[in-house]
Amino acid sequence: MQNQVFAITDKHRAAARIILERVMADNQPKNIVTVTGEVGTGKSTVSYLLAKYLKKEGIRAKIMDLDDYYRIAPIARKKWRLKHGIKSVGLDEYNWGKIYENIQDFKENRIAKMPLVDMVTDYQDELITNFKGIDFLIIKGLYSIKCKESRLKVFIELSTEEASKFNTYEGIEESDEFRLQVMAKEQKIVKELKKEADFFVDFDSPENYHL
Repeated sequence: MQNQVFAITDKHRAAARIILERVMADNQPKNIVTVTGEVGTGKSTVSYLLAKYLKKEGIRAKIMDLDDYYRIAPIARKKWRLKHGIKSVGLDEYNWGKIYENIQDFKENRIAKMPLVDMVTDYQDELITNFKGIDFLIIKGLYSIKCKESRLKVFIELSTEEASKFNTYEGIEESDEFRLQVMAKEQKIVKELKKEADFFVDFDSPENYHL
């Protein structure tokens, strides 16, 4: 997402370093990791830091934000969801065809056209990027764990602190009763996807992670 703002804390740095250790042990070309978790768990922050740490190791990484791949742009999404009902919220809102097209672009070192949401205007723009020389793809999003191409599926647990902030979803949709229903539905889906993860980051745990 363009113009996205996030805060970096020591817990995010620790989480990114833990994931870095795991992916560095899996020394594969064109590696893919997915970062999944509920709203507000720090997916964007951890993904950004992981990409920075990989760069220090001489590995070029790009981040693929699945929030950019909704079929309906943010500016029209609430109206669309209201029309189709809360049952429409979920995995089918993603344009999976485009997601896998761009993953293939990465694997084949192609120049790719990728969707890009501008958080200021709520418009869905387009980004042209070159995957040549990019060895690592970080795919983040509520449902990114469903990407079958991933070699490591990371799930960020919802901490007690983050749970208390559950009703905050900055800058994407205004908070009202319907938005809270949407978030509750998303939370339920993400929790059901948790069983598909093979690596967990838990900010409430002394070790910060578990398998």
